[in-house]
Amino acid sequence: MPTAASAFGLRTRLVLAFLLVAAVSAVTTAALTYREARSAVLVRAQDTAVASFREEAERFVPSLPLDPESLRWNLYDIAARAKPHPWIVFAEYGSLRASSGDRPVSGVLTAELRRTAHTSPHGTFERVVKDGKAYLTIGMPVMTRVVAGGRAVPSGLVLFAVMPMTNEEVDIDALVTAARDGALPGLAVALVPALLAARSVLRPVRELRRAAHSMGGGQLDTRIAVRGRDEMAALAGTFNESAARLEHSVQELRDAGTRARRFASDVSHELRTPLAGMLAVTNVLDEDAGTLDPDTARAVRLISAETGKLAVLVEDLMEISRFDARAVSLVTDEVDAAEAVRSTLSGRQWLDRIRTELPEGFRIRLDPRRFDVIVANLLGNALRHGAEPVTVRLSKRGGALIVEVHDNGPGIAPDALPHIFDRFYKADAARARSSGSGLGLAITEENVRLHGGTIHARNAPGGGALFTVELPFEGPASASGPPDGPLPAHASGPPDGRAGTGPTA
Repeated sequence: MPTAASAFGLRTRLVLAFLLVAAVSAVTTAALTYREARSAVLVRAQDTAVASFREEAERFVPSLPLDPESLRWNLYDIAARAKPHPWIVFAEYGSLRASSGDRPVSGVLTAELRRTAHTSPHGTFERVVKDGKAYLTIGMPVMTRVVAGGRAVPSGLVLFAVMPMTNEEVDIDALVTAARDGALPGLAVALVPALLAARSVLRPVRELRRAAHSMGGGQLDTRIAVRGRDEMAALAGTFNESAARLEHSVQELRDAGTRARRFASDVSHELRTPLAGMLAVTNVLDEDAGTLDPDTARAVRLISAETGKLAVLVEDLMEISRFDARAVSLVTDEVDAAEAVRSTLSGRQWLDRIRTELPEGFRIRLDPRRFDVIVANLLGNALRHGAEPVTVRLSKRGGALIVEVHDNGPGIAPDALPHIFDRFYKADAARARSSGSGLGLAITEENVRLHGGTIHARNAPGGGALFTVELPFEGPASASGPPDGPLPAHASGPPDGRAGTGPTA
């Protein structure tokens, strides 16, 4: 299941990360700017109002005893000189109360403000929010001069000023609106450098991906252009160095493989002529072995048998060399699968040893000679390393012909199954000197692949080894060509099973 990170490409994630950083930076900057600007607006208005009201309170010298009506006119006069905005001025003197306005805003004066204003000679102020509106409240005691000692003492009269901070709220709201309205255009502007930055970062990544894909496709000479001196340039340089070393190593392996295949092919070719002469001589000796003394006859028959094995091995090595060199092609024809299997059994005189389940009507396009090798190698392997009865069965599955060969031996060891088609694999060290070449199943697998099919080996549920071949009815994509040389000797002679591949291999 894809994760959330894999749902977006690297380009999208880089752009989103860039925009996130830009948004966080913009919001943080706007928040700090808003806080400082708000503080500056409020402090300026507050300082101006407090200083102005203090001057008015110091200038005000009431005549005692106080007359409520004259006090109210004095409050009107103080309010008229209000800075920076109009005030509503209140006065308290004992039980006397007076106000310069009719609006009921005295409720914003807190008990703490009243108490501090009566006790502090310097006055006090507060910012209060009531009913969603902000106010600046100031309390100043009116001082009187005492001649003796020359110091001022409270007169008992306290003036209060209430200033609505409507203009400051408008300015602050304008700051918020400007920050909000500027965020989206700012992010839109930040999108351009985000795309450019993502492009500059992803360009070498895309080049690296294309280069890795090309190398995966076999183009080991792929290199990346190194630009600049940053980390991506260092990565490109490292990639180029690794690619060069890999190309050199692979070329060395290819050269070694080519030399090994050429060596096997050349040796096999050079051995064919002398082996043909040796086989002719050993055949003659075999015919006269009955006239020789017993020791000489055993030696002659041993030489003849070993020479035959060597001839089979040489032919198999030449066939494997042709597969490795990709010099093998098919000469296809449409044949009846059941008739082709019976022809293989008849040519090797196995009709009385092999059980058959060969339904008629399976017409398939294949190379009859190589199909004969496939069937003969599997049956010969079952007879040699398994146990009779051996069964060959034909069936159809989808668009493929199924050929199954089943024996009744002990089966294939689990650790040998993954290597059953390897060349010269020995599942049982005691069978190191078997009668086969050790290449039978490897050649069988190559012939199956050449037809575009598959082959599998497993142990049957009821015991014994079961080899299953699937061949497409229509044949491989390239299904014609000239003959590619003789098939291994065992394809037209005695069966050649896998040499030493375990009890049933």
